[in-house]
Formats: sequence, C-alpha cells, structure tokens
Amino acid sequence: MMACAAEHTPYKPTHKVRFVTAASLFDGHDATINIMRRILQATGVEVIHLGHNRSVGEIVTAALQEDVQGVAITSYQGGHVEYFKYMIDLLRAGGGGDIRVFGGGGGVIVSEELDELHRYGVSRIYTPADGQRIGLQGMIDEVVRLADVAPAPLAAPDADTVLAGLRAGDRRLLARLITLLENDACSEALRTRLITEGAACRVPVLGVTGTGGAGKSSLTDELVRRFRLDQDDRLQLAIVSIDPSRQRTGGALLGDRIRMNAIDHPHIYMRSLATRDTGSEISAALP
Repeated sequence: MMACAAEHTPYKPTHKVRFVTAASLFDGHDATINIMRRILQATGVEVIHLGHNRSVGEIVTAALQEDVQGVAITSYQGGHVEYFKYMIDLLRAGGGGDIRVFGGGGGVIVSEELDELHRYGVSRIYTPADGQRIGLQGMIDEVVRLADVAPAPLAAPDADTVLAGLRAGDRRLLARLITLLENDACSEALRTRLITEGAACRVPVLGVTGTGGAGKSSLTDELVRRFRLDQDDRLQLAIVSIDPSRQRTGGALLGDRIRMNAIDHPHIYMRSLATRDTGSEISAALP
C-alpha cells in the first residue's frame, strides 16, 4: 500500500472545493481528522478546520455559513448513527441538502450501520478496509472528486430580489452570494449595486492583522464576547477572516473559526476566505 501511495498522483479539482472538517462531540481523538485535513489541503481544498469535540449544530452552522461542498467527520464515540443522521437532518432543514457528508470511525462503525447511514444520505463512511484498499490519498481523492461541483447560481439573480433577501436576513443567500463573488461568477451589475448599497450603510469596520500566531483570532473572539455582553446581544456582527492559499496546490487552511468560542448566536455571521490567486494578503472578493 505504501508503494502504491508513493506513485499515486493526487486528484486535481476543477472547481474551488471547500470543506469543513472536525471530530465529533464527546470525541477527543483528533489525530485522524488532522491527517485528513492536511491531505485535503495538499489536494487543493480550502479547509475550515473546527478541531475535536464539535456538536452537530456547530458543524452545520459552519458548513452553511461557509457555503462548503462537503463535510468530513471522524467519530469514535459510539453515537455515530444518531450523530450523522441529525447532521443530515439539520443540513436539509437549513437549505444545505446539497452538502455532501463524509465520515470514518475506524472499526467502531459496523457494516450494518454503514448501510443505514448511506441510505439516510451520508455520501460515504470509510472503514479500515478502505484504507488498506486505496490508501489515505485514495480516500481523499474520492472525497474531493465527489464534492468537486460548481455552486448553484442564485435562483433570482436580479439586484432588487437579492438585496431584499439580504435585508430579510437570508443567511443561505448571503453565503452563496459571497461564494459567487469569490468565484468571479457574479454579474457586474449586481456587484456594482452591492458596493453602492454597502457604501451607504454606515457600519464601523475594524481590521485586525499580524503575523501567524500573534493572536488575531483570539482577540477577535474576545471582542465579540465583550460586544455581546455589553450590548445584551442586540448588535449584529459579521466576521470576515482571510488566510493565504498555497501557491502550488491552491489549498488553504482557514483556521480562524476553531478559535471562535463566542460566535454561536443568530446575530453573528462568520465567513472564512482564502487569498487564492490574488498575490495579496486579502481576497479579491472584498470591495
């Protein structure tokens, strides 16, 4: 298997593929998901990594706000059937029924449960036998290939309808709109209208920058926490975080969300962006 893996050419996605990765609730085993997210990055995927001990609600909220094509979960805590089914239910209820869910649990998830989860809507649960058969890169290639799809266009792309939806608080519309702006798939008329309308909104904007590990995300989380406490959750807050893309593969670790402990509230929205091909420290999707 090691010889085959050494000769294997990783799959190269044709679209900008985004994934949320995490280990499940009550599960401190994060070695496997850390390996998987590294291989996903090396295969050209933009990864929003949440770490371990993550609830279904946290993962689904991240997946919907980040508008990912896939979610990859490791689960060794024994409650995997209920956990994965609840995830499928919440994704469908939130308008993310097209988001593919992948998972693995070593020998904890038995064959009967695999079949049950696949029938319910989980795209693929991997087993130790799969690792022996195709290797780690082979499993990641299959995951990325299944998620390598272009995001659907807006159902009603005219500016008036889009702006009305945004003002009404349609977060799924907001997430998809940001994706289309990132992918340069938004009409120039809509882009211009968004910039014009946005400029008319007198909203304070705070920028936080610094070298890697300086504490930017921890500082941001503390600011959010204090805003919430001071204003009794009356404020609506948006967090836009930016991380660099790898020049060789195009993959990226969008790692700020893992540090955010105070963002679990309907008034708070977070989106992680990669620099992609800008040659700059910010995303081209920003005005």
